[in-house]
Amino acid sequence: MYIEVKGAVKKYGKGESEVFALDNAELSVKKGEICVILGPSGSGKSTLLNMLGGLDKLDAGSIKIDGNEISNLNQKQLTEYRRADIGFVFQFYNLIPDLTVRENIEVVSDISKSPLDINEIMDALEIEKYRNRFPKELSGGQQQRTAIGRALIKNPKLLLCDELTGALDSKSSRAVLKYIEKVNEKFGTTIIIITHNEQIRYMADRVIRVKDGKVVVNEENKEKISVENMEL
Repeated sequence: MYIEVKGAVKKYGKGESEVFALDNAELSVKKGEICVILGPSGSGKSTLLNMLGGLDKLDAGSIKIDGNEISNLNQKQLTEYRRADIGFVFQFYNLIPDLTVRENIEVVSDISKSPLDINEIMDALEIEKYRNRFPKELSGGQQQRTAIGRALIKNPKLLLCDELTGALDSKSSRAVLKYIEKVNEKFGTTIIIITHNEQIRYMADRVIRVKDGKVVVNEENKEKISVENMEL
């Protein structure tokens, strides 16, 4: 397995106010899969994503990515892990307002040892014609595609997407998800998507459900369909 999480525990507070964000969570994901993680607010799915991305550390348990144990890395090692291996796409884009589309994507390419070609990225995401526009001149879907391009340019092994369609209408959501599907097919990137939208599970190779800090479902999707044929 490309991703293996075993006995993952993350808690906040102490005594009577102690809350388990992750409570012995376990999951596995194969290399090159699109994995959708579903769960209600407060279920622990965002905490799980943060752990996979090296943004936070477990209190107990193990996380292995591509055979490497990341749960015991120090801060310097975690920074290098995030720089080299991880691409993040967030719900609210986090684009730099004074940079153009091309510049927003290029801004992280220098930190990669083997960045992808920016023109190939923009062509794949169909944002080449917006290359000289600033974020305020883009629609929500165009901004999200720019954010995906920025995450991809450094050629990450793992792309982590946090509610990437949460701020988009159904038309823009479909467009963005089609590009995620295209990225997976073209570059073979392992992709994790956390979402509240049940319909998105149909595009996944693997569906994981989280409840009360525990993984209650981890199964291969036998009903996978293309984004083009999904109802959103």
